Amino acid sequence: MYPADLKYTNDHEWIRLAGTEARVGITEYAQKQLGDIVYLELPPVGRTLKKGEVFGTVESVKAVSELYSPVDGEVTEVNSALVQHPEKVNSDPHGAWMIAVRVSGDASHLLDAEQYTELTQ
Repeated sequence: MYPADLKYTNDHEWIRLAGTEARVGITEYAQKQLGDIVYLELPPVGRTLKKGEVFGTVESVKAVSELYSPVDGEVTEVNSALVQHPEKVNSDPHGAWMIAVRVSGDASHLLDAEQYTELTQ
């Protein structure tokens, strides 16, 4: 159910690591809990994040939820197309990345797909 090439957090974010570069989004589980997503607020490029720090918000027809950074790092890119069309998260949560990060910290705490599946059951 959850892509094996991604890592996951207990807060329902996913991260696709490629060396020190990574892309971050929310999981299908989070999207289903939120319902139809209608608005995203994301950080500016250059912002430094700490693991667990709020980096933005996602608003749905049901609720507003905070987004948490899965790792320490610097925001290198923001998916502005997704900000303009946040509903894309509804149809492809594991493909709709929100921010790109240059990772500067440890990522060993992240969950693999099997561990995350167990968490969400």
